[in-house]
Amino acid sequence: MMNVKVKPLAMLPLVALLGACQVPVVLQSGDATSSQLNSASLTDLDMSQTESLAAVKEVLDAKADQIPTLSAVGYAVISSQPGRTDAQKRLMAIRAARMAAMRDLAEQIHGLQVDSSTTVIDLMVQNDTFRGIVTGTIRGARTVRINPTGSDTYEIVLEIDRDMIAYLMDSARRIG
Repeated sequence: MMNVKVKPLAMLPLVALLGACQVPVVLQSGDATSSQLNSASLTDLDMSQTESLAAVKEVLDAKADQIPTLSAVGYAVISSQPGRTDAQKRLMAIRAARMAAMRDLAEQIHGLQVDSSTTVIDLMVQNDTFRGIVTGTIRGARTVRINPTGSDTYEIVLEIDRDMIAYLMDSARRIG
């Protein structure tokens, strides 16, 4: 399955927030292939983009009670943490798991910037590099639970409630 994504730059944080711009386009056997797209298929693509933009507008116009609570899970391994004692390593694993969950929340709210580079020589791929960058501020995240999972891992679940998401959306509307 192939996804068509429409992300106007001014709305990028909110699009990433709820994933409203992802419109799946399915090509099955017997359907037009990418080299056989005709004007009807392009019209369908334009309609999909229009529907995506309508979904973004719906997100922007949403009231706080229509916005879901976002949650994120972070994991960290105890044995790989720095520390002199097991207790220090456990505390560092909890901190690392919390940071991983914060990164996941930032990705949900602010989006993920993907940089890629491909080197082709003599029609053969020589090098293919991908890099994901998450940048953003997280406010109001609360810890739902801290669980040891297995003998060497911690799991942390964080959540941002509707009021904070509404605040972040209002801030994004003022910027955009």
